[in-house]
Amino acid sequence: MNVAVLGAGSWGTALAVLLYENGHVVRMWEFFSEAAEALAERRENVDMLPGIHIPASILITNDITEALAGAEVVIFVVPTTAVRTTVRVAALFIEATPLIVNAGKGIEQGTTQRISEILDEELPDRFAGHTVTLSGPSHAEEVARRIPTTVVAASPDMEATELAQKVFSTQTFRVYTNTDQLGVELAGSLKNVIAVAAGILDGLGYGDNTKGALMTRGLAEISRLGVELGADPLTFAGLSGMGDLITTCTSRYSRNRYLGEQIGRGKTLEEALSEMVMVAEGVNTTRSARELALKVAVEMPITQAMYEVLFEKKKPQQAVLELMTRQLKPELEHHRG
Repeated sequence: MNVAVLGAGSWGTALAVLLYENGHVVRMWEFFSEAAEALAERRENVDMLPGIHIPASILITNDITEALAGAEVVIFVVPTTAVRTTVRVAALFIEATPLIVNAGKGIEQGTTQRISEILDEELPDRFAGHTVTLSGPSHAEEVARRIPTTVVAASPDMEATELAQKVFSTQTFRVYTNTDQLGVELAGSLKNVIAVAAGILDGLGYGDNTKGALMTRGLAEISRLGVELGADPLTFAGLSGMGDLITTCTSRYSRNRYLGEQIGRGKTLEEALSEMVMVAEGVNTTRSARELALKVAVEMPITQAMYEVLFEKKKPQQAVLELMTRQLKPELEHHRG
């Protein structure tokens, strides 16, 4: 199939290589012209995915019309802050009705919309309800090196998810299907908030007990919000939920965990961000998640604590103390707040 990958960061590059090796014709679009020229010349994403060769047959372009020409599959792999503008431009040039795949993870600031909601809003009406979200524990560095990985393709449209499953699946990249796009997108986005918190714990020098508690209670509050919004609770025990949460909170490749670690070691958010090449979605997602939780009156104490640490200069040690000394409660709560 003819595939357009819109976004040439680490994940976009890894997916482009994976899809090429799976027998597809791949075109990869990069927003910045100089970056596109460098990628096309070096055939390697030196800053974001070093050591991975980009086959010469993968077209790399700064011209989105060239990338989309004849595309049967269009994959959006851009930062959440750039999704809406990218989709608006792409919508002008998308021909026929290709499979639309969101491979990003995030919640838009201000609107608190998930990426599939942005796609439904900005693409022609014929795509509404038929876009697919690809999510799960899938660091680009490992996927590009053919390390066995499993993810989930989610959409209310089962025909679309099954097509995505066939397009992406290889001997080392296994794709499951799920109709709960809402839950998959929330889980994949909100786990980045918990991953930043996990990094802070690492930076503070806390241990396995603390991180195990963080991941468990983090998953509890993600699930609480998701169920309130209409997601299937089982989704949060799946690949996009527990699977991605564990991976992102513990991996050396996790940019969100790394960012948190720098903050735990005493750096300000601004200092930590200035030293990073890639985007840590957990920062903006913390704002959006808190806004969403307040909107639907769901208690998310870890997310609230992360908001205070990142944006209100609260000391991480103080945030941990306040979480540990909250009002005592039963572990399993079946209500809001």
